[in-house]
This record gives sequence, C-alpha cells and structure tokens, in this order.
Amino acid sequence: MPISARYTHTNIVARDWRGLARFYAEVFGCVPVPPERDISGRQIEEATGIPRARLRGMHLRLPGYGPDGPTLEIFQYEPEEHKPKTAANRPGVSHIAFAVDDVEEAMRVLLLAGGGAIGRTVRMDVPGVGTITFVYATDPEGNIIELQNWSK
Repeated sequence: MPISARYTHTNIVARDWRGLARFYAEVFGCVPVPPERDISGRQIEEATGIPRARLRGMHLRLPGYGPDGPTLEIFQYEPEEHKPKTAANRPGVSHIAFAVDDVEEAMRVLLLAGGGAIGRTVRMDVPGVGTITFVYATDPEGNIIELQNWSK
C-alpha cells in the first residue's frame, strides 16, 4: 500500500542560482516564492552528507498551478562537485517537461534566453494517446528540458 504523499518540488543544483532562476522565470513564467534561502550548519551537513555544505537559492512556482502548486527549487551548493556531460540517456532524472502552445516558438524564446538545443523538433503519433510535437533542449547550465505539445 502506498504511503500518503503529495508532490512538492524538484531541485536543480546550479552553478549560478540567480541566473538559472531568472531563466526559468523569463522563459516559462515561473514565479519566485520568497524567501531566498542561505542555509548551512550541522543539520544541513548531516542531511546532505556533505561536510561544510552551504545552500543558497530559492523556490519558483511552476506555471499552470495555484499558489500551493509544485516548485522548482534552485540551489547553489558550496562546495560544488563536477557535473558530467549532459546526456538524455544517463540513468537518473533525465529532464523536466513543459507543455507549450507552440514548440518552435518556445524553442526560439529558450535559445534567446541562453538555453541550448539538443535535438530537432519532431512530431510523432503515439497510438491510443495522440500526437506529440516535442524537442529536447537545455537550460543555460545544461539541464535537459522537454518542450511538448499534444494534440488528438
């Protein structure tokens, strides 16, 4: 039997938390949820398993939900670990997806805001579900974003 749970947030570790938060606010309309965080000390070290951990950042409300909807938690850690090359097939969390009205226009806006392209936009029929138009892109720090639009 599953536990009683409610989805609250996804964390993105950033090299520049302010720049990455600005990107998600400008491109996707995510809304900052104060206060900004600057957290360190024994409890954070114990929870993360990282000696001398310091986390700075903020939460951004995801678009399409009310004031109690899920957030992106964008934190910058000290000390920082090296990030491996971005790849859609790396085990673990691969990407976040945003439903958009126009995939090509959303990609244009994303690129102008400092994001990057991974592949090309494709349109594909998914039997029993509908037709999806989608593309994989990255935010300015290389995290993968899927832009998608479904039609019947």
